[in-house]
Amino acid sequence: MHMKTSTAFLAACLLFAGASISVAQVNPQHESAPSRGGSRSAQIVALDECDPATFNALLGPDFCKNVALGASTTLSDLFAKAAGGQPDPGWDFEPDTLKVEQGTELSVVDQGGEPHTFTEVAHFGGGFIDGLNAPGDTVVPECSGGFGNVAVARTRILQASTFKVSDLPKGTHYFQCCIHPWMRVKVEVK
Repeated sequence: MHMKTSTAFLAACLLFAGASISVAQVNPQHESAPSRGGSRSAQIVALDECDPATFNALLGPDFCKNVALGASTTLSDLFAKAAGGQPDPGWDFEPDTLKVEQGTELSVVDQGGEPHTFTEVAHFGGGFIDGLNAPGDTVVPECSGGFGNVAVARTRILQASTFKVSDLPKGTHYFQCCIHPWMRVKVEVK
């Protein structure tokens, strides 16, 4: 009897924890949901599957802090896949498209193991690390200069942190990671 009660309690806790982070992901239309206080918010999650051993060996200790099960893409595999025109699908923003009402705040959470950017661009294209761009892609102007460009540096999201975007005007907005340029989100503001 005690085991059944503990299992039920654990299941309820996991269900509650999962429900608290999935507001924008559960809605099949990927539309924003009202938050407490009447304001609207939508969550976007940055994911990656960096292998800590290979990333940290080349990029420094604690660069990749991934603890996700199955996070096993090596740094060399990441570059090889991008160069072959097949970027790793484990690096992604979720959802890829989002429809929101004007006044909705975007809350971008880095649940991956390494840093990303959430940079608004006029058109999707290449990022500032040539080896991670698809063949033929050039760096989009908004990503030019990498973190030496203050506008890019301001959009950096570190592991386990949140980046907020507010006051988007009506229309279509494009966001991409300037490091991993296949990480893209199209946001339609109504």
